Amino acid sequence: MSAGFFVREAMRSLRRNAVPSFAAMASVLVTTLVLGVFIPVVQATNGAANEVRSKLLLDIYLTPNDTPQDVARVGSLLNDHSRFPQIKHVVFVSKGAALAQEVKRNPGAFELLGNNPLPDTFRISPDSASNISAIHDALLLANAHGGQTPIDPAIAQVVNRRDQTHKIVSATNVIKLTLLLLAALLVIASVLLVANTIRLSLFARRREVQVMKLVGATDWFIRWPFVIEGVVLGALGGILAICLLAIAKVALIDPLSTSFRLIAAPGTINFGLLVVVLAGASIAVSAAGSGLSLRRFLRV
Repeated sequence: MSAGFFVREAMRSLRRNAVPSFAAMASVLVTTLVLGVFIPVVQATNGAANEVRSKLLLDIYLTPNDTPQDVARVGSLLNDHSRFPQIKHVVFVSKGAALAQEVKRNPGAFELLGNNPLPDTFRISPDSASNISAIHDALLLANAHGGQTPIDPAIAQVVNRRDQTHKIVSATNVIKLTLLLLAALLVIASVLLVANTIRLSLFARRREVQVMKLVGATDWFIRWPFVIEGVVLGALGGILAICLLAIAKVALIDPLSTSFRLIAAPGTINFGLLVVVLAGASIAVSAAGSGLSLRRFLRV
């Protein structure tokens, strides 16, 4: 028997069950859309979180009345690699340079101030983001009151940006987890809808199946039209989803990528490879639904 026969039988079954077939195809379409958004978003958020970690800094603010001798002493202390081996490099930003930077960013913000409120600052870059806490703790000593005091009297404050990084990483993890759960639920829904569609086709053609079995038709001869039906539903849903994603990419993502660095996301998956992944995923979901239905409801 030619492959055309099985394809025609599958198309005939799709026409008979147009409404459930459309529902199954729509479910696969939505699932593929979510996967198409989920994969680049996960990659982009991972890249953003890693970039934040790589730029993690420790700011050391000196006292307002510090002297050049204080600056030299603290700088020598921080550059002592035997005492602070986790420090990659140290950058000193004077209060004058800090004020110039802020005035450049916000020209009108400091016009009414009579003096410079910004302190001299040492900015420390760790050799690894995981070592920033060790550096922070090494710069502070426990005092008699149960608190912490900087190791040098010229140091007013040690500011750790770890909390900001943790907030960013936590937010990205929430986004990834939410999309993952949504994708998982939609995959399950798509599998069940495809399985239900195939089950309806089997029920509608149960007399034909019985007759074919009586005249000697093999199990796979009976199964192939239903397998093809499920694959066609998945392929149609996947193609429509890919077309919608391509339109969104051309109309929205590409124009915004020049203005928003996160959208540009050079580390995300190539769109051509994404199309292949989504096409395979949509067919796999529909094939799983067909297999589930055939195994449970086709006892031949």
